[in-house]
Amino acid sequence: MADITTDVLIIGTGPAGSATAALLASYGLEPMVINRYRWLANTPRAHITNQRTMEVLRDLGRDVEDEAYMFATEQDLMGQNVFCTAVAGEEIGRMQSWGNHPLSRAEHLLSSPGRMNDLPQTYMEPLLFKTACSRGAQSRMSTEYVSHVQDADGVTTTCLDRLTGKQFTVRSKFLVGADGGNSKVAEHAGLTFEGKMGVAGSMNILFECDLSRYVAHRPSVLYWVLQPGADVGGIGMGLVRMVRPWNEWLIVWGYDINQPAPAVDDAFATKVVRDLVGVQDLQPKIKSVSTWTVNNMYATTMSNGRVFCMGDATHRHPPSNGLGSNTSIQDAFNLAWKLAAVIRGQAGMGLLESYQAERAPVAKQIVTRANKSIEEFGPIFKALGLLDSVDPVKMQENMDARCNDTDDAEKQREAIRQAIAHKVYEFDAHGVEMNQRYKSGAIVTDGQPEPAFEKDAELHYQPTTWPGARLPHVWLFGPEGEKVSSLDLTGHGVFTVLTGIGGDGWVAAAKSLSKEFGLPITVHKIGPRQTWQDFSGDWARAREIRDSGALLVRPDHHVAWRAEAAVKDPESELRRVLKTILDR
Repeated sequence: MADITTDVLIIGTGPAGSATAALLASYGLEPMVINRYRWLANTPRAHITNQRTMEVLRDLGRDVEDEAYMFATEQDLMGQNVFCTAVAGEEIGRMQSWGNHPLSRAEHLLSSPGRMNDLPQTYMEPLLFKTACSRGAQSRMSTEYVSHVQDADGVTTTCLDRLTGKQFTVRSKFLVGADGGNSKVAEHAGLTFEGKMGVAGSMNILFECDLSRYVAHRPSVLYWVLQPGADVGGIGMGLVRMVRPWNEWLIVWGYDINQPAPAVDDAFATKVVRDLVGVQDLQPKIKSVSTWTVNNMYATTMSNGRVFCMGDATHRHPPSNGLGSNTSIQDAFNLAWKLAAVIRGQAGMGLLESYQAERAPVAKQIVTRANKSIEEFGPIFKALGLLDSVDPVKMQENMDARCNDTDDAEKQREAIRQAIAHKVYEFDAHGVEMNQRYKSGAIVTDGQPEPAFEKDAELHYQPTTWPGARLPHVWLFGPEGEKVSSLDLTGHGVFTVLTGIGGDGWVAAAKSLSKEFGLPITVHKIGPRQTWQDFSGDWARAREIRDSGALLVRPDHHVAWRAEAAVKDPESELRRVLKTILDR
């Protein structure tokens, strides 16, 4: 007999684990989440929060979304990426990032009801954890995962109470490993990976100091400092990251991965801060120092039977592109509704196979993209002449040459501009954040061809209702004139049918099948004199079906299936689709 019984046991309270617990609790289940430490994130590791993640928080409730915005640094202050010789030194160049270029801002506004922001993990994690616990999730801190054994009906997990030193067991229908880059759950579940851990070494120096006079006129999350000869490898690039404007900061500085991680005391940390800020009498308050490794590894299998892994356990990569916690929370959004449907008997176990089919390609994509973004600093170094010599004096001369009145210097300046502009693939890759199109057994395309991307798919989001894609966002208008996103009409743990005038057959079919399947299905007709109206015509342009057609939208906002127009027997059609998706 197990000591504790629960529907789902979640290992880890980071963005992935806490989001999973919050979603499952919001769907009416009682998950249990454990954390081997005494409390939540103690450093602001992850911070870039993209629109898709804000849509997940919005789905959890406006109270959750509003609290995130309340503590976040807003998009305007995320600003530009600045390349300089020191924060207080000479600026080399900058690029407008994170949706702050006017053309990019327009795409952001058209794409989502959510706004990009900077919300450090020290704020995001407690928000998700609080939401989970306040809605019914059980939690235990100072509790460590030891091992698990699964059988046909569930999983028995052995845990260690780190306060008493005693072990206990938890019996659950499913186990979720959200236990980070050194995941024991993934190891014990036998998940397979590609790539390499520990490809480079980095240290974080968290400090407080008012730097307003150097940065307030050019707001940015990231200040990239180039000081030839100053660090491992000789190029001397360090990152000064804004945590809270403009008095809390995080420096990222490299160390030789082939040597033991350095012991960093306050004196060393203070010197690094002074050098990168460029003010030798600066008096920073060093709050913490930690070391970490740059990884390049992703899971090719994300589940084994009743055990599922997510977040950093399955995609291990540097913080480039700001994809870490975002992808982790989106893993949770994909899996939670599927677990809930199976636990309630609304779906067969086959539905859960779609988790790996849908999220493993995303894990590969973002790990590849994040590591490629590191490589894309190379052209900046080359343009500045930093790769032509290992002599710091010569390297500095090469950088200074860009200021000369010569043809070579003019070419160098152009090369620098192009190299910095190319970093849009790291700092404004809207398509990487928003273009996920799932292909799995939980999607029914009926052979409809996938639309090709008309623009660069990494840089530009392209809305479509092709099954597998996220439902396009447009603003619709309610009976009191209120404005809601098309996404607001869907989600919240249930399937939704969207149709228009001429779609009464789909409405009746959804109501009938909801009873037959024991599955809540929300139905909305959009059109003149309906509850929701499309005054601007944006929905008619985005839906890619006729008024009499239908979209079946999953609880995670992705289109599961669509019918271009009315059919002879809508109930049979919808039954066929639901049986396929739900493995019934």
